[in-house]
Amino acid sequence: MKIRPANKNDVAAIVEMLANDKLGSQREEFRNPLPNAYLKAFESINTDPYQELVVMEDESEMVIGTLQLSFIQYLTYQGGIRAQIEQVRIHESQRGKGLGKVLFEWAINRSKERGAHLVQLTTDKKRPDALRFYESLGFKASHEGMKLKF
Repeated sequence: MKIRPANKNDVAAIVEMLANDKLGSQREEFRNPLPNAYLKAFESINTDPYQELVVMEDESEMVIGTLQLSFIQYLTYQGGIRAQIEQVRIHESQRGKGLGKVLFEWAINRSKERGAHLVQLTTDKKRPDALRFYESLGFKASHEGMKLKF
């Protein structure tokens, strides 16, 4: 198993994983060819030095997991860096094998390497299993998040 930066050829596999759950199926559009918006978003992420989109491959080089790690520079915490984990997915055929934990360990270590003083994430309240998983990794529900959709 290998974790590496995503490339343009991985975008379809990533979108397929994003669309393959109850919530993702309502907001993603996985089809062939992919809507151009996904490729434009990938290019934007890929050229931003504060973003890391990674994939996990199995021994046959099949993409079996993904996450996006964003590094947020701010003035508080004496000019600290906060790492944000987003769009974590493990391919449905590979769930329950401990791969999510491996992917998170990679993200936590990468955040430390980049000088972050904390790693944060959000999870939808409709995903109680994800919440329990994050808590098992040591994440604490320390804040109440809010969103304003447009």
